[in-house]
Amino acid sequence: MTENEAPEDLGAPVAYLVLKDGTPVFDQSGARAGEVEHVLADDHQDVFHGLIIDTPQGHRFAPADQVGGLFERGALITVSAADLPEPSEDPSARVADENLANTLKRAWNWLVQPR
Repeated sequence: MTENEAPEDLGAPVAYLVLKDGTPVFDQSGARAGEVEHVLADDHQDVFHGLIIDTPQGHRFAPADQVGGLFERGALITVSAADLPEPSEDPSARVADENLANTLKRAWNWLVQPR
């Protein structure tokens, strides 16, 4: 197995609540797309919105409908990382309800704050 291939065993499926930052993310071809930077969710309503992924091209937003699976040792997305928008450019944020827009804004602010 090369460094760009998804491991055959990503472990058991996990809930978004326990997915750790830094978890490898693989695209539909098995290529490593990056790492989970942040899980976007509304904890009060128990709704998973998607993932902020740290890719070689910068941060990208994978909406929940493009996340193919969450596992102990990896996450799968159903498109290539190049097809994902930057968090601030996500077109769904323009038409989303106020809760999702606020969640994306909080995630973006979290990403750009100094550490």
